[in-house]
Amino acid sequence: MPYPETATGFMIEDQKKWQDFKKQEFKLKTFEDRDVDVAIECCGVCASDLHTINGGWGDAPMPLCVGHEVIGKAIRVGKDVKTIKEGDRVGVGAQIQADLTCANCKADQENYCPNAIDTFGAQYSDGTLSQGGYSSHIRAHEYFTFKIPESIPSAVAAPMMCAGLTVYSPLVRLGAGPGKKVAVLGLGGLGHFAVMWAVALGAEVYVLSHSPKKKEDALKMGAKEFIVTGEENWHKPYAFTFDFILNTTDATHKFNLSHYFSTLK
Repeated sequence: MPYPETATGFMIEDQKKWQDFKKQEFKLKTFEDRDVDVAIECCGVCASDLHTINGGWGDAPMPLCVGHEVIGKAIRVGKDVKTIKEGDRVGVGAQIQADLTCANCKADQENYCPNAIDTFGAQYSDGTLSQGGYSSHIRAHEYFTFKIPESIPSAVAAPMMCAGLTVYSPLVRLGAGPGKKVAVLGLGGLGHFAVMWAVALGAEVYVLSHSPKKKEDALKMGAKEFIVTGEENWHKPYAFTFDFILNTTDATHKFNLSHYFSTLK
């Protein structure tokens, strides 16, 4: 079958006109022996995409196609690929390549690799620009391409590639599990995943939120308790209670952090 050397995507050309998407063709990087070509089925929407296209994180190379919660079908695999085969349903997250030889990569810190390539907006050694998942195809290194279990629908799997990973990683690194009390601050997109992962890992989970609106959701997902931080002196009954707090909000500058710190062991 013919393999694509170009793809089409919804792209912006000017951060000042970030709502003006245009469907355009773009060139894929040179195919290498550990690369996987993916025909994209769906892609989640992350706030990082918005911050990139509207200039919130500074200048970005243009034209640009964002999106980094990618699910699709592997239609081509390089000759040295071991973990993915043609026809597999796979996912790709926010990083698409690294050198895999540096000290950071060997320490499982690939996101700090000096030669890391983000899924969009990064330049490959051949001069092409990485383009994201709001497109027809993506070309990814095998190491950053993950087979998706049949039991997980594509639309559910997509946000796991960024939002899910973002909270799963610190939970695992900090040892969330039986005997640990974990507080999740915020119950938005990240917070929902944090509660589900922490419960699945066996931790005792508490949700901290400024209003009681999401209490039902939190308890339904397995949280032991829902704490309304908008209430006066909410923190006092929980002094020295939590092993750690996972903050999933973007409004920490508005918090009285001493109240939160007082709840940590």
